[in-house]
Amino acid sequence: MKVLFIGGTGNISTETSRLCVANGIDLYLLNRGTRKVSIVGATSIVGDINDPATQKKLQSHQWDCVVNWIAFTREDAERDIRLFANNCKQYIVISSASCYQKPVSHPIITESTPLYNPFWEYSRNKIAIEDCLTESYRQHGFPMTIVRPSLTYDTVIPVPFGGWTEYNIIQRIKAGLPIIVHGDGTSLFTITHASDFAKGFVGLIGHQQAIGHAFHITSDESLTWDQIHIAIASAIDCEANIVHIPSDFIAKVDPDAYGSLLGDKAHSVIFDNSKIKQFVPDFCATIPFSKGIKQTLDWFAEDSKRQLSNPKTEDNINNIIQRYGHIAK
Repeated sequence: MKVLFIGGTGNISTETSRLCVANGIDLYLLNRGTRKVSIVGATSIVGDINDPATQKKLQSHQWDCVVNWIAFTREDAERDIRLFANNCKQYIVISSASCYQKPVSHPIITESTPLYNPFWEYSRNKIAIEDCLTESYRQHGFPMTIVRPSLTYDTVIPVPFGGWTEYNIIQRIKAGLPIIVHGDGTSLFTITHASDFAKGFVGLIGHQQAIGHAFHITSDESLTWDQIHIAIASAIDCEANIVHIPSDFIAKVDPDAYGSLLGDKAHSVIFDNSKIKQFVPDFCATIPFSKGIKQTLDWFAEDSKRQLSNPKTEDNINNIIQRYGHIAK
């Protein structure tokens, strides 16, 4: 199969790219060439998807599948429909499990759970992308498939405060400083390693029966946020000094956390993966968070340049803790 990834070298997509090559897929990667990630065996196309010259180059190929890992607006979907309507047998877009109904009316999430998120613009934009593609499929037969990852990690630390590409939370844990866990720490969340996600995703590429369908691909392991933070601390042989702070209080102090927190991580969610397992029978998530986060932190430890603490993030964490401490007293 001849497959194009728009993106393909990010936190979620790198492991999928490598698995595609390992499975004999003729993989092309379109990106701007700014990330220092090498996918041995893939063909690199350096360019911008919005550049007419790049678009002309892409339209000169016939693709068995095109995957857009970096679509964030309805306009991105409309552009891709124009570009690939006549030279693509399957188009897969990366949406988000945060699109699912918030607050949830039922704790078990399936692909038929309503899409509704009044808290987070990011999620509403992803819903708009899905609406656009679904309309094009229904009216014109555009061969779309939608994939909704939940919180997926490999080269990021998957926590709301002081993590992701920042190293603040690790430095705070090592120093014995308090770390924020939203709510009372008992809400459940699902975190998925990118290698596990890749197994399900690659099984959908070229899958005729997946056309017109939406899937989420997640681990079956659901952990509380306390357990998640304790596992991170254990991976570096430390203890977590957890401070529980209500999510709505955090959002008032830090408006930037409003969407991601109240529109996603503050809610308990358990994903029913029956559908992806039905379409891709070999799919099984096998990397528990306690093992996967150790691999991630070992990756950070390999290069001091990856261990960057953001002073603004540090000030923000301290500010939230101090302000809540005054109120709690």
